[in-house]
Amino acid sequence: MAKGIFNSEDKPIYIKRIVSGVLIALFVVVLFFSSFYNVTEQENAVVTQFGKIVRVDTAGLHFKIPFLQNVRKVDITTHGTGIGYTVSEKGQNITDNSEGIMITSDFNLLNIDFYLEYRVSDPIAYLYNSKEPEYILRNIALASIRSVVSNYTVDEAMTTGKSQIQADVKAEMVEELEEQKIGLSVVNISVQDSEPPTDTIIQAFKAVETAKQGADTAKNQAFQYQNEQVPAAEASADKIVQDAEAEKNARIAEAQGQVARFNAMYEEYKLNPLITKKRLFYETMETILPDVKVIITDGNTESIIPLGSFSGEGY
Repeated sequence: MAKGIFNSEDKPIYIKRIVSGVLIALFVVVLFFSSFYNVTEQENAVVTQFGKIVRVDTAGLHFKIPFLQNVRKVDITTHGTGIGYTVSEKGQNITDNSEGIMITSDFNLLNIDFYLEYRVSDPIAYLYNSKEPEYILRNIALASIRSVVSNYTVDEAMTTGKSQIQADVKAEMVEELEEQKIGLSVVNISVQDSEPPTDTIIQAFKAVETAKQGADTAKNQAFQYQNEQVPAAEASADKIVQDAEAEKNARIAEAQGQVARFNAMYEEYKLNPLITKKRLFYETMETILPDVKVIITDGNTESIIPLGSFSGEGY
């Protein structure tokens, strides 16, 4: 056999070597590409190993340990979203009444729309501190907007107060985001439009206000009735107490008079017991039987002496 020509027995070994070389080359290529990754200017990359954060990489080409370290890229560019309205497929702004209708300090309704611009400021907090950071950001924006708009009149919110409302809303959101630590920051928030709401919402609001006024009227009437009845009840109670005090004093005075009278009688009784007894008996009989003629006798019918009144009247 000529040189450079393999026999049939050498072919399987040669094919195995080629396949092995190709697999090794593929593995090396895969290993190489999985070891390096590129981060653009619009991204940050969070590197984790066994679930623990190792580092945060900025723009450039970076190395990671294959199969042991994972990389999650985060977009750090500025994003925008409307609050109080949605954008249709044709690009038209459609009012969202659940978000856009606000109550002002002078108790008027206002349909006010905002455009919020935000970005990721902390990739680690953005990825791991909350499940839905954008949803939390939107709720914070709505709460801040409602709080601030309620401090302005409807005329101010529609005209001269827009710039100050924007500044106040942003300040409240920055403070709240620092406490929540969701990894997002406010770039800017601006008023897009502010106008009175639709007639249906105005009528509903008026109905609510009418109900509130009715409740206030009922409360005022109840307080008025209370203010009228309580003094009358207190005066009646005072009269009852005063009458009771007067009755008590009269009873005490009467009792004291009876005691004095008894003491005077007792003094006379001690001087002449028999005469005093007879006198008391006669006075008692005269009181019990005022119209009965009293006759004193010695037991004999021959001498009967009619007894006149002890009050001084003749016989």
